[in-house]
Amino acid sequence: MRCYANQLPSELNKGLKPFYLVFGEEPFQEAQCVQQIRDTAKAQGFDEVIKFTLMQGFDWQEIIAQYQSMSLFSARTIIELDLNQQKPGTPGSNTFKKIVELINPDTILIVKGAKASQDVQRGAWFKALDKHGVFVPCYPLAGNHLKRWLDEQVARLSLNMQNEAKLSLINATEGNLLACFQELEKLSLLHGNALITQQLVMQGLLNQAKFNIFDLSDALLNGHAKQAIKVLNKLASDNTEVVSILWAINKELTSLLTIQQGLLNGEPIAQLFKKNGIWKNQQGPVQNAINRLNINTLEQISSELALFDSSYKQGNLIAPYQALAHICIKFCQPLDIPMPCHALN
Repeated sequence: MRCYANQLPSELNKGLKPFYLVFGEEPFQEAQCVQQIRDTAKAQGFDEVIKFTLMQGFDWQEIIAQYQSMSLFSARTIIELDLNQQKPGTPGSNTFKKIVELINPDTILIVKGAKASQDVQRGAWFKALDKHGVFVPCYPLAGNHLKRWLDEQVARLSLNMQNEAKLSLINATEGNLLACFQELEKLSLLHGNALITQQLVMQGLLNQAKFNIFDLSDALLNGHAKQAIKVLNKLASDNTEVVSILWAINKELTSLLTIQQGLLNGEPIAQLFKKNGIWKNQQGPVQNAINRLNINTLEQISSELALFDSSYKQGNLIAPYQALAHICIKFCQPLDIPMPCHALN
């Protein structure tokens, strides 16, 4: 059963399902949905959470064994499986179909993954889990959907916020839900239920660090390697979340790949800018990046990002910010040096 992210709380109130498929391209929404499922389940005695991440050589039998086993610590268990931007393949598909045959009321399986394409949704394993569970697609939000999401967060935090203030926050964070929510939390701590004006929002944004993630995006698009590293170093010294920086890099990369592919298919650049939501003040930097980075180079950077993501989740990175610097430099100029990561012993 399909249930959008904003509908999930009311769906959970109706009762828990054995399977949850949380798929999409919006990491903050995905994390928020998984946490809502965890919190609801914990209130009903699901005290133990066991996490798996799909990696090379993954043993799918572990999932079945864990699904069937009795926990030593809790009568009820949540199993979280992160597909790590991959498809489960035949072994995974067979595992999911087997688990559906073994439905256990004391175990909830949460499967997290990238955007579920129509091909994925038509897969036998997906249909089997969806039939007995809930599919939660997490799409990037824009326009009225983004405004509605912001209104929901404002209401949840009991903020008294002017419409102009909301619009300024949306424009400043450009669809990054994590950055937007962090600003709302800060406003809540600073102002409580007092009226929050556009001036207060802008003042708060201007009082942030000299550089922010959007400065990094501009430097990357324009190919300014020294500026990108300067911004990245400031972000690192401010303990900016690694996942937020990764989100920003991946956002620009995804747009550039889509535009380059469109150009190869003969689509006009103006049409591609409009289709991909590239504002007029960003079209120059994006054009610079398109001129500098061909589709092969962009795909190489995409592979680097995927390696970073999996290595970071597994704790294999020697220094996350150094690895991000490697990716940023490659975004600005050719670089044939391996990313600094290592395998755990």
